[in-house]
Amino acid sequence: MRMQVPAAPPPGSARDNGARSQDNPLGEFLRTTRSRLMPADVGLSTGRRTRRVEGLRRQEVSVLSGVSADHYSRLEQGRERNPSPQTVEALGRALQLAPDARAHLFRLAGLNPSLRSDCARERVPPPLLQLLEASHQAAAYVLSPCLDILAANAPAQALLSPFTDGAECAGGALNLTRILFTHPRAKTYFAQWPLAVTVSLLALRRNALWLPDDTEIEDLIAELSPQMADFTGHCAGDTATALDRAYGTVVHPAAGRIELTYRVVSAPAAPGQQLLIGTPAPGGRSAQALTYLTAMGPQHP
Repeated sequence: MRMQVPAAPPPGSARDNGARSQDNPLGEFLRTTRSRLMPADVGLSTGRRTRRVEGLRRQEVSVLSGVSADHYSRLEQGRERNPSPQTVEALGRALQLAPDARAHLFRLAGLNPSLRSDCARERVPPPLLQLLEASHQAAAYVLSPCLDILAANAPAQALLSPFTDGAECAGGALNLTRILFTHPRAKTYFAQWPLAVTVSLLALRRNALWLPDDTEIEDLIAELSPQMADFTGHCAGDTATALDRAYGTVVHPAAGRIELTYRVVSAPAAPGQQLLIGTPAPGGRSAQALTYLTAMGPQHP
């Protein structure tokens, strides 16, 4: 008996488009959104020629976003499925996405929308962002002088997922000190929670001295002063030497104990900002756990 093999649907047919939509939801979302925007909607002139393309052309999205036409085409076609957060931010702005649609785009790209704040990320100098994006095997995030998390790569987003499911994200970037003092999971998540609190307060105190006009630091200290009262007497020492012990060991609800070794990178162009890069020992359980969390994407335990 000869097996009958179903014929492949012709390109462009309804069956073909449906299959592509299921296999490449990110690309389909980009294509559909692009087709709904007219050049006049984004301030582009079409001239007098009749357009054969419905909505924006790929090249026009490239011009508006700063993403290369080739890279954008690969995203739509499903040949590239892991864009950087910076790329997704740029496309969201170019396509004029509302907050809900923008969050959906981040999820389709396997990224956590809660850690993305347009104004926050734009404050990070390009050299720090480039280092952050290049740290594929490490959890990397940029802290502001008041310890807001301005940007984070995919492993860091996965590592911080226990703290991105509530009101902490409503006003923009997460704040590390606010997490330590107010989040119910903080004491079980940070294996060295008292030390993490002390190191964070040391960093705030140091940054307040360096940047006396920074009202964000002043406002945060005023907000958390009742919770900070028990720790103010312990704020003495060097933040750098305690960093590994303070933040280096966490207990993630979905992956268990993870141990990282941190290094800190600063940028002269952004006084007070620091890039923290936490790297697990190669081949160890912590490396496997971080890889597992990153593969899970922006899921909450």
